[in-house]
Amino acid sequence: MAGCELPMGTCPDMCPAAERAEREKERRLHRFEVAPGCGSDPPRADPQRAVKEYQRPAAGKARPPPSQLRPPSVLLATVRYLAGEVAERADASCAEVASFVADRLRAVRLDLALQGAGDAEAAAVLEAALAVLLAVAARLGPDGARGPADPVLLQAQVQEGFGSLRRCYAQGAGPHPRQAAFQGLFLLYNLGSVEALHEVLQLPDALRSCPALRRALAVDSAFREGNTARLFRLLRVLPYLQSCAVRCHVGRARRGALARLARALSTPKGQTLPLAFMVHLLALDGPEEARDLCQAHGLPLDGQERVVFLRGRYTEEGLPPAGTCQVLVGSKLAGRTLEEVVMAEEEEEGVDRPKSPA
Repeated sequence: MAGCELPMGTCPDMCPAAERAEREKERRLHRFEVAPGCGSDPPRADPQRAVKEYQRPAAGKARPPPSQLRPPSVLLATVRYLAGEVAERADASCAEVASFVADRLRAVRLDLALQGAGDAEAAAVLEAALAVLLAVAARLGPDGARGPADPVLLQAQVQEGFGSLRRCYAQGAGPHPRQAAFQGLFLLYNLGSVEALHEVLQLPDALRSCPALRRALAVDSAFREGNTARLFRLLRVLPYLQSCAVRCHVGRARRGALARLARALSTPKGQTLPLAFMVHLLALDGPEEARDLCQAHGLPLDGQERVVFLRGRYTEEGLPPAGTCQVLVGSKLAGRTLEEVVMAEEEEEGVDRPKSPA
């Protein structure tokens, strides 16, 4: 983005005043943006809560003036607000939060693309925005498709976020302290993709030797090999953001593992396996989730503690159960807030700093 002859934004607010007034008049304020205790008709926007919404650029329409564009510092503050104040709301469903946050983060990326921000500051905004989007998408869980958030659209926006960020990395010399972590997130989100693995393997050796990227490559290898024990052992110790990125593949990995067990253990008379073993092997959230998983695939139970592998009983219908993933994802916040995780330079191991820039 450096070197582009584009103006820098000058809007000091998360939402330009003109847009706030327009949306007030047209009654297009989201309830998250309304001033607390406001009883007026139409509702009034709170300048501290209203966030610029995404509007698709129209062909032939003039670029917005700098006064309507938020500079990188305001964009980063906007992402921080979305992570700290919106994503953690207890009075809204995960689907409502994801829908609102995804739209506002899309507007953040558009504002950034329409101005001449430097590569380093642009990368910081894109990294934070992508981290928030991964987290709210991971929190949707198995019921996401029935809420206001469209899972397909969310997935497309995550991929757009990765595309924008990786292009930013490629355009500038950096430094980008979080690049290894986010290249690893890219691979984890696209687990099993030949194209994603190829792109990661083209990165410089110094970058691929960073712990975050080595860990992502190890997870991808175990997933491809169908090595269930190693895969879930690695997934158990992934940091929070990496766990959010890989969450969409957990159901498929568990289904594959159950199918392999069924092929190996099924007999005409039936062979039993303790559900406690299943819980441990597949990092499930408890015996009840193990029972649900087995029954969803046609496997009968022997009481409440064992599953029976009968030949010809294993079936696969529809998408694999997503599960709650409290063990693999939710528990890993470990008392931190999402804002702390998103805005930190790197989790667990400190910042990965390759010897030479990518």
